[in-house]
Amino acid sequence: MLKRLNTIRYAYIRSHLYSLFLTTVTLLAILLSIHVLFQPNWLSAPSIFLFSLLYVFLAFIFSFYIGFKSSGDMKERLDYLSVLIAQLARGNYSSRVYDNDDDEIARIGSELNELGEKMQSQVKSLQRLADEKAEFAKTAHKAATIEERQRLARDLHDAVSQQLFALTMMSQASLRLFDRNPEQAKEQMKDISSTALKAQTEMRALLLHLRPVHLSGEPLRVGIQQLVDELKQKCQIDFHIQIEEVDELSESKAEHLFRIVQESLSNTLRHADASEVTVEIVKRSNELFTHIADNGKGFDIESDQQKKTSYGLKTMKERSEEIGGTFAIRSKQGEGTHIDIRIPL
Repeated sequence: MLKRLNTIRYAYIRSHLYSLFLTTVTLLAILLSIHVLFQPNWLSAPSIFLFSLLYVFLAFIFSFYIGFKSSGDMKERLDYLSVLIAQLARGNYSSRVYDNDDDEIARIGSELNELGEKMQSQVKSLQRLADEKAEFAKTAHKAATIEERQRLARDLHDAVSQQLFALTMMSQASLRLFDRNPEQAKEQMKDISSTALKAQTEMRALLLHLRPVHLSGEPLRVGIQQLVDELKQKCQIDFHIQIEEVDELSESKAEHLFRIVQESLSNTLRHADASEVTVEIVKRSNELFTHIADNGKGFDIESDQQKKTSYGLKTMKERSEEIGGTFAIRSKQGEGTHIDIRIPL
């Protein structure tokens, strides 16, 4: 209630009531001065009192009515500006506000329209630069492949290799314990099974990175569907896919989106322990909306440890911004992870 009283409409009403108060005090001062100095017969104390009450009553009603009506147009125009600012903040830079008046609010609307045009122009420049960058990236494909292989080799050594070494040591220990202490050997076999499953998941995530960086001329929908079909054969995850054909999507944008989805699925395989994954890419108005979600264990985005190790999330965010898009991630312990990407078309 208090918040509503601070709106511009009630500010107008307060200003009228303040004017009423000052006018009433001034009239009372004048009438009382005439009554004291000249003492006319027609101006008595009861008449002053009656006139003041009648004036305050009528003026109070008129102040509310006029203040409410006169602020309607101002509130509506400010609401238009608020909606425009919200649209610009969401990345919809083609939104405009039209105001034919010649005052300060119309000037602010015109300046916001110019800001939207400049931001739209900058997005187009970013997308053009992304296209040029994609051409340069193709020429440097061999060097990138070598670097990727070196990174995969490091990951294999740091993760899978160590897990396989642990499996070897644990299996040898289980063999020695099998005759002496079958129960303890059985517990170790459970640990071996769990470690083997982790190594298998890690290997699948690493193999996911071995897929081509480019779509090789295929549509984005086909490339992602092939990727998901391959994963369905190797892991027990239920995929829900909805991808629309978008003619306005350039080759560089499609490749960036493909790599973002690829990186996201890799992170899901490695860390999420999810049983369901949703990938949705649809066109909404003048933008492409991408939603990637899983029902895994989630994580604390704000934790220091997560900020240090979230290389994949940083890469996805950078790829989104390179094509003029916005990247948002929501996650919480035990509630899965949701990624939303909006790219202007």
